[in-house]
Amino acid sequence: MFDASAMTTVDTRAVHAGREDLAGLGVHVPPIDLSTTNPLPSVGDGGDAYEALATGGTLPPGGSAVYQRLWNPTVARFETALAELEGTAEAVAFASGMAALTATLLAATRDGKRHIVAVRPLYGGTDHVLATGLLGTEVTWARPDQVADAVRPDTALVVVETPANPTLDLVDIAALAAAAGDVPLLVDNTVATPVVQQPARHGAALVLHSATKSIGGHGDVLAGVVACGAEWATRLRQVRAVTGAILHPLGAYLLHRGLQTLPLRVRAQQAGAEKLAAWLAEHPAVERVHHPSVSDPAGLVGRQMSGTGNLLAFEVRGGAPAAAAVAGACELITHAVSLGGVDTLIQHPASLTHRPVEDDAKPCGALLRLSVGLEDPEDLRADLERALATI
Repeated sequence: MFDASAMTTVDTRAVHAGREDLAGLGVHVPPIDLSTTNPLPSVGDGGDAYEALATGGTLPPGGSAVYQRLWNPTVARFETALAELEGTAEAVAFASGMAALTATLLAATRDGKRHIVAVRPLYGGTDHVLATGLLGTEVTWARPDQVADAVRPDTALVVVETPANPTLDLVDIAALAAAAGDVPLLVDNTVATPVVQQPARHGAALVLHSATKSIGGHGDVLAGVVACGAEWATRLRQVRAVTGAILHPLGAYLLHRGLQTLPLRVRAQQAGAEKLAAWLAEHPAVERVHHPSVSDPAGLVGRQMSGTGNLLAFEVRGGAPAAAAVAGACELITHAVSLGGVDTLIQHPASLTHRPVEDDAKPCGALLRLSVGLEDPEDLRADLERALATI
């Protein structure tokens, strides 16, 4: 049987991962299993399968999947493929990125440790869950160089996002993992994608994605996934089974299909983002541009990251009113939240995705976030030129 994990490049793994057994099945495209319930060979075997799956196990050979909330083969194929790309033993997929984060926090704190150390900036939803303590956690916010001192005996997890949403701040993952010591490090890799960065190779125990974004890539599927080792995967599957947060199989099929073009999409979008970042940095209406191609003080591009990514942000002169005017004046670029899709999106984080964030950590009102799609960069530049002319 062909082994995709033996392939050295992310391009080849993206095409073949999770499809190794298709030839043996006599098919070329992965099947979609939509069954919500499955026949049981016997009462005893059914009970054993239920026990195994409900406690975080995987489907035993020849066993029944019992019920879709516990396990699904289409979801499992996507999980296998994503784990191949991130370089982890396993991955666990969820109905949304926030469902994936919630399950991770519940799994991390199940032994009684409730303290989380988190590095800002983070995605607004993640920040909100931690800041409010909705899941019974206590958070200490720390800069990367403060993490070692912030860790306590009851610390369950260290959380970081790099590149960060929305300011594209970069953090040295290996250094942060060393500072965390024995405490597991969770890295949100949504912005970078496994094409640009694989945090597990630098010491992260858990790698989180809002798969809705670049992995899906077409704005038509909501999902989250965590790449991790076997022990963490068992914990996460148990939480998922009990809470009912499993990804729908049709969504898993779309994500698995999307992985095949992920490297091509990300690199093309990245090239456009670099051109726009360079142009915006010279524009008289722009105060500052945030993108690794413009600023990488720690030299992480080329060492931790293989590229710069498809998300950028820029601050306009004139503050929040000017930023609102620019977002509203775009015509080709869609004014909408989310990122990583084939079409370019612009949004005002302080008013939308990061609205719940505490004032002292909220992005500045002048900042706009631009998710660069696959359009011709010159067409995007012309649209931004018209929009910037309004201020």
